[in-house]
Amino acid sequence: MKTSSEKYTARSATSVIVANMIGTGVFASLGFQLVDIQSGFVILMLWAVAGLTALCGALSYAELGSAMPRGGGEYHFLSKIYHPMVGFVTGWVSATIGFAAPVAVVAILFAGYFTSVYDIINDQLLAVGLIVTITAIHITNHKSSGGFHQLMTLFKLLVIFAFIGSALFLVDNPQDISFMPSIADKDIVFSGSFAVALIFANYAYMGWNSATYLSSEIENPSKNLPKILLTGTLIVAILYVILNFVFLYVAPISEMVGVKEIGYVAAQHIFGEKGAAIMGISLSIVLISSVSAMTMAGPRAFHAIGQDYTVFSKLAKTNQHNIPVNAIILQSALSILFVLTSSFEFILVFAGFTLGVSNFATVLGVLVLRKTQPELKRPYRTWLYPLTPILYLCLMGWTLVYIIKDKPDEALMSLGVIVLGIIMYLISSALSKRSA
Repeated sequence: MKTSSEKYTARSATSVIVANMIGTGVFASLGFQLVDIQSGFVILMLWAVAGLTALCGALSYAELGSAMPRGGGEYHFLSKIYHPMVGFVTGWVSATIGFAAPVAVVAILFAGYFTSVYDIINDQLLAVGLIVTITAIHITNHKSSGGFHQLMTLFKLLVIFAFIGSALFLVDNPQDISFMPSIADKDIVFSGSFAVALIFANYAYMGWNSATYLSSEIENPSKNLPKILLTGTLIVAILYVILNFVFLYVAPISEMVGVKEIGYVAAQHIFGEKGAAIMGISLSIVLISSVSAMTMAGPRAFHAIGQDYTVFSKLAKTNQHNIPVNAIILQSALSILFVLTSSFEFILVFAGFTLGVSNFATVLGVLVLRKTQPELKRPYRTWLYPLTPILYLCLMGWTLVYIIKDKPDEALMSLGVIVLGIIMYLISSALSKRSA
């Protein structure tokens, strides 16, 4: 049995959610959203709706996590709710697209912020160096891994609070933009542009479910997991709305349209060029905790697959401190591959759609499990059930439909990843049975 020193505390797990969510999305998405939407009210509504979606998802996942407290996230949930193949495909998607690809995107943005101030090193080399360093830290033990992560998350929150405070108190001439609703805003909110822009906001919120990947390594998961999911998601939702208000408050929309280093642009208007340089470096350091969080959570899907399928048994191997070393190294290797081969915006939409499908199936599983296993012990039951999961399914389903319509290439690639996962499952099952 693992002792408390061999598990992550509730605080460490909550910091994983906060750090996982506050990363690339909020510091890069606004520039893409402003291409079609330039209303202050609609932009804030966009982030509030995405926050409500994430909160409904977290409330639903909390029930599944407390009832089935094993690491692996969606892989474990969907294997039990539907079929092992569904779980395997979801685990495959989560491990490869859900974490490895976003780690690459965050590492690329980290390098972008750093080199926007000090252009002394190749972006790709810097991004790869970050991934390797974080990997080395997280293959040690829970105490060192969790301690480092809590420290970086605390730094992240301090920088964000300092950024928000500076914007509100140091800017004498804010932008002439209204955050009050107008008649024209109604049409925008119910338009395809809003749904497509919601893709980027939903991507920014991805990570609210990350603590479920660590369920078996969290102290008293049945009791702590619901609190961890709700607290982490609510903190981030509030910060996201405030941050986007600040971006629009201090910087001209014309300078942010299509730009991914939004934080640096805003910092220039708050602090001037010299101050912006300091903030640019600070923001690059802020992103370290996001890479850290995904390096902690993501490999647990690989680890769970390794435990259940003989052909992947090496991924189940842990060190003397119960850290899944091989799984962590594999995910980091995939992340480095993405750094060297992928584009920024394509990953945002592609990963957002693929993970949206996975999350949709999992939240739907709450409804399915209530019907198929009503006697299952549920230490936590979803608040306002069934309204909460149904609201999530409607909001996420609306977004997914518009991605298929407006971004078919990304949707088709996601379908390809899912089909490949099915093929891998069939091969893995056959080989595992043969070697049994």
